[in-house]
Amino acid sequence: MQFTAVVLLALAAHALAKPLSTGEKDKEVLAKKYLRRYYGMPAGLQRAGKSSDTMYEEKIGEMQKFFRLEVTGQLDDDTVELMKMARCGVPDVAEYNHFPRDLKWETTNVTFRFVLKIKIIRILNYTPDLKKMDVDRALRNAFNVWSDVTPLRFKKLHEGNADIMISFGAKEHGDFNPFDGPEGLLAHAYPPGKGIGGDTHFDEDETWTKDDHAFNLFLVASHEFGHALGMAHSSDPGSLMYPVYSYAKSYPLSEDDIKGIQSLYGPNPNQRKVNPKPDAPNKCDPELDFDAVTELRGETIIFKDRFYWRLHPQMHEPEQTLIKSTWPEIPNKVDAAYENPEKDVVMIFSGIKMWALNGYNLVEGYPKYIHKLGLPKKIRKIDAAVHIRDTGKTLLFTDEEYWSYDEQTGTMDSGFPQSIEKDFPGIGDEVDAAAYHYGYLYFYHDHLQFEYSYSSRKVIRIMRANSIFNC
Repeated sequence: MQFTAVVLLALAAHALAKPLSTGEKDKEVLAKKYLRRYYGMPAGLQRAGKSSDTMYEEKIGEMQKFFRLEVTGQLDDDTVELMKMARCGVPDVAEYNHFPRDLKWETTNVTFRFVLKIKIIRILNYTPDLKKMDVDRALRNAFNVWSDVTPLRFKKLHEGNADIMISFGAKEHGDFNPFDGPEGLLAHAYPPGKGIGGDTHFDEDETWTKDDHAFNLFLVASHEFGHALGMAHSSDPGSLMYPVYSYAKSYPLSEDDIKGIQSLYGPNPNQRKVNPKPDAPNKCDPELDFDAVTELRGETIIFKDRFYWRLHPQMHEPEQTLIKSTWPEIPNKVDAAYENPEKDVVMIFSGIKMWALNGYNLVEGYPKYIHKLGLPKKIRKIDAAVHIRDTGKTLLFTDEEYWSYDEQTGTMDSGFPQSIEKDFPGIGDEVDAAAYHYGYLYFYHDHLQFEYSYSSRKVIRIMRANSIFNC
């Protein structure tokens, strides 16, 4: 498959159209470039009788559907924000994937080598951002990700042609599929086949690392080698083959990735035990439970596994995002969270540590230990937290007990902990997440949500946890 360089064309303005502001024009240019590169939007103004406006709206809708955004066909802020994210340069609407054409290598012994960057000097093409041994290790580990779950084996060649030729290059780098400078297209790879098939290119304008700074070479290479083996992009945010970059320390493959690659090559007959990442949770799963719930400046944030949903009164559908995509410093598992609107801060708890957010920004000086709040050292995690705006108290739930923290004095109230079951009759003795709205506490446990009147001290009604999503 051959990619063509994206050519930006200025669209002729309609006679009756309202002139666009400079900011709106910039967004439109970004969107059209994005849709041409990743969603096959033609550069011409007319195609098959469709006007450019109709085609433009259809392609925006196609992109929104792929990324599980609200499908409006309009260039809203959430869509623009996603278009600006660093990502793989392979189209989301591609001519290859693990079905129906089944492009794959016909042998399970695949070779690879690094392409010479400057032929006159005759040096191997390694990025200067990392030591040679670190690049070797990152790429070898990236191949191992796929060989662990398939019969595929990879052999490194030091000369001659290989099935997968790997190179680092900037801008136009020899395949008529140019990179775009820092923090845009990170890399791209071609599907199995002769010639350029399988070749994998990394943008040298990026900063490549072996940790969570800038762009982790191992994670990007693992994704790109998936393409070189025949995998297309996945719309599952938890999948390694999701097109937008995010950093995580855990095992990179999800169930979705494993099923896809094994549909091409079958399983590894000697497969060691792997613990794939969980697929993105389904908001309408009747058994869905939550890890934590909090408000954030008028929005509701709901944490589950490595993801969070963002709800806003003006949003028709919740937006699902990887935690690491927004907050790389926060662990993949959030135990509890609450907002203190008076201080304009959201506290996030994971294990024995806590983080403070001001809006979507991490407050300097964090993380801190949860025991700084006055909890005894025997407490190793907080199950749920909720701030009662009317009293200025924050309730912290641990196992079958809860504590009351005075936000004004920064101390624990005396007489705590108290029994959850005794003080909140009807909700059971454990809490997974909690929220407070207009005199009502909302307790979440397993797949249930309890609406509890704080003044009358009783359960008003019991619902499914995901009724908040209108499921």
